[in-house]
This record gives sequence, structure tokens and C-alpha cells, in this order.
Amino acid sequence: MPSLLVNIDVPDVSAAEAFYVGAFGFTVGRRFGGAVELLGAGVPLYLLEKPAGTPASEVAASPRDYGRHWTPVHLDVVVEELEPALARAQAAGATVESPIREAVWGRIVLLADPWGHGLCILQFKGRGYDELSSPT
Repeated sequence: MPSLLVNIDVPDVSAAEAFYVGAFGFTVGRRFGGAVELLGAGVPLYLLEKPAGTPASEVAASPRDYGRHWTPVHLDVVVEELEPALARAQAAGATVESPIREAVWGRIVLLADPWGHGLCILQFKGRGYDELSSPT
């Protein structure tokens, strides 16, 4: 079975470390090159220092831009209590992009980190996403 690593490009790895540790309580694992490994999310989260304006890849049409951007991939941070987690994220520099919404599976709020990456804070209730599934 494959494993999963999560990488986030940021222009300032020290500032990103302060944000993700302060906002979500991740802990620092290793430091290497221009990267920091954060632990505590079930999979390692790597913050990779990549300056704005550099090529995103060999085939990308546009360079890295850390203004708010849309991507279909984002982080969902699952917490026990949404409001305190939201307050910590805001204090660390997150931008709130939606009101807290209620669903049958729990509660959610949409945010952006200081580098334009979208993320959500989730608080499950009951069986979480299983509240949406039917018994087989």
C-alpha cells in the first residue's frame, strides 16, 4: 500500500512553520534543505521554501504566486472543538472565508493560510461523514 506525504510550497518556511504550529499545534520533526517536517496530522506535512515568481514546474504555464488562489486540493484539519481552533488559526494569520456552517456530519469553516492556500477546519459530530452513508 502506498503512503502519503503532504507538501506545501511557501515563500518563507520560518513564517509558515510559525503559522502551522501556532494555528493547529503541529510539532516540528526534521529540518533539511529549505524544508521543515511537521508532525501530528496523521501524515507528515512538509513546508517547502519556494520563492514567489519561480517556476511551479517544468510544464506549468505560470510562476508561483502566493496571492489567494483556488486549487481543488486543500487541507481539512479535523478538531474536537471548532471555535477555539478557528480563533488560534485567525491569531496565527489565517483569513476566514466563510461563516461556520452546520451539516448532518458536523461543522466546517473555510479559511486561507497567509500564502493563499485554502484549508478547512472541521468538527465532526455523530459518525462524521458516515452520517451521509446508508447501511449496506
